[in-house]
Amino acid sequence: MTDKNAVKLFEEKQVRTVWDGEQEKWYFSIIDVIAALTGNERPRKYWNDLKAKLLREGSQLSEKIGQLKLPAEDGKLRLTDVADTEQLFRLIQSIPSPKAEPFKIWLAQVASERLDEMQDPELTIDRALEQYLRLGYSENWINQRLKSIEIRKELTDEWKRRGMKEGMHFATLTDIITKAWSGNTTKEYKVLKGLKKESLRDNMTNTELILNMLAEASTKDISQATDPETFDDNKEVARQGGNVAKVARLELEARTGRKVVSALNAKKALRSSETPKVDRRKRKP
Repeated sequence: MTDKNAVKLFEEKQVRTVWDGEQEKWYFSIIDVIAALTGNERPRKYWNDLKAKLLREGSQLSEKIGQLKLPAEDGKLRLTDVADTEQLFRLIQSIPSPKAEPFKIWLAQVASERLDEMQDPELTIDRALEQYLRLGYSENWINQRLKSIEIRKELTDEWKRRGMKEGMHFATLTDIITKAWSGNTTKEYKVLKGLKKESLRDNMTNTELILNMLAEASTKDISQATDPETFDDNKEVARQGGNVAKVARLELEARTGRKVVSALNAKKALRSSETPKVDRRKRKP
């Protein structure tokens, strides 16, 4: 299976998904769907009870449900019950919710958009822009975020050319870069910002995004210049790339008297504002 993790939004609720490139279909996290439809604070228990009910009724649907690794609240990939679009349509019939019909329309739209994007990749960028705008992010921040996606893609393509594998290799190298420039691993950075399963990059300020882009772009350029062959070689390149951005961060902090890496996240700083609102009590006079 060739897959691509993504988070889709249904009425501001996050639904984790995986695109299976071989079968050309989406798989959706069932507990996320249940949470979006019912507002239940314990969607996992709701799903366990529903599975038991379906078995008692003789339904074979729950037996056909598969599992895929999706990002959990702690940031790690964990096996999660998933269903494809056809299975979800059947499952929704067993979930009493006034949102059932709007959700079915949303499912069909998600499937249609993916097929359109395969024909015209630029649509992916356009829809990402629309989604960030709906969430309330400023256009200035969105421009930085979309550029960061492009730079990240260039870096991961470079890693693939060097024989690095998606998953553990990518995660380790990303941690090295992040630690080098920010002083935090990805997990530590998310804890600082009070995040769980939310995207770290979606909760960075403009300056944090710019420095992270510098670190990743520098890593890619150094890799192309030095031709690393082993995983250890690539880890050293990641450290060097991250250190380029660290120098810039330290210089900026020395001139402004303020820390770049902060606990500010999207809910506090990036919504409906071109400039994040900084807690002035933490600023140096």
